Amino acid sequence: MAGTDNTLRNVAIGDTVKVVKLTGDGAIKRRIMDMGLTRGTDVTVRKVAPLGDPIEVTVRGFELSLRKDEAEHVLVA
Repeated sequence: MAGTDNTLRNVAIGDTVKVVKLTGDGAIKRRIMDMGLTRGTDVTVRKVAPLGDPIEVTVRGFELSLRKDEAEHVLVA
């Protein structure tokens, strides 16, 4: 499982982590929050594309695809 300084981008396929903090400026942070990734939310990594972008996760019961640069703004534990 990931440590508190790890980002969602570094989580292995099949692992479930909890969102600890969102980083980034207002627009990026707001976009990530609008997708349902808020502090305390459980996120399961389902798939990673062959070149690593995008990353498919399950959040709040639905599937979500994130770009690598978006996933870097999500700190997880």
